[in-house]
Amino acid sequence: MTPTPRPTAKPTRQPTVKPTGQPADRPQQARHGHRRARTPLAALLLALLAAVTAVTTAAAAPAQAAGYRYWSFWDLTDGTWTYANQGPSIARPGDGDVQGFRFAVSENSQDAAKPRGPHDFAAVCGATDARDGTKRVALVVDFGTRADATGGENPPAPRTACARVAEDATSAEALASVAEPLRYDSNALLCAIDGYPRTGCGEQVSGDTPATSGDTPATSGDPDATSADAATPAAEADSGGPSAGVYAGIAAVVLLAAAAVWQSRRRR
Repeated sequence: MTPTPRPTAKPTRQPTVKPTGQPADRPQQARHGHRRARTPLAALLLALLAAVTAVTTAAAAPAQAAGYRYWSFWDLTDGTWTYANQGPSIARPGDGDVQGFRFAVSENSQDAAKPRGPHDFAAVCGATDARDGTKRVALVVDFGTRADATGGENPPAPRTACARVAEDATSAEALASVAEPLRYDSNALLCAIDGYPRTGCGEQVSGDTPATSGDTPATSGDPDATSADAATPAAEADSGGPSAGVYAGIAAVVLLAAAAVWQSRRRR
């Protein structure tokens, strides 16, 4: 008797078990880690680029912005000069007030040069008697320095004057009573006092013009002996080479570059 053949059992396929640790995933993990390593380095490189840009901009920037050559108008308040908030043709000073005019080059009211010299009312107007229907105004007129002069003009020495004018007189009228001739432009801008300067009116001046001398008083013999000449060494020092800020920027760039190299080697 022939035995009935039994069906052979189909071998079952055993599932492949990955060893723990999943080495197949390691390259992906390594790639992620490498990306994280590049992130701080990229940030350092961006910071380095920003520092280089800042240093380049600072080195290329002019030492002084453009300004304007004009007569500024001042009020004396509690012994301190303050920039007037009204023009001389509008302002109406009272008896005993002190006002000043200064010719200089400046960008705006914040850096405008103040009038120099004595500005005490008693010293200026002490010899001028008070009269009914009038007022006394002490005026300080500072013609500035040779560095601010127009076309090689020689500025007169600063001076003071006591103007006795009508009670309703403006500052411009008080000035005209002691320092004629005055010159104005078509916009009522004060251009000249006592004929100085002969030309020009509020013109723009390039940034390489020497700085004004601030409140340094002029000598009686030469109005520019202490003011204009004292400003010359400072101007030469400013144009002699890179400033301290540029050197500091270069040092920062070097430090950032060294940090970037160290970070790159540390992540390898």
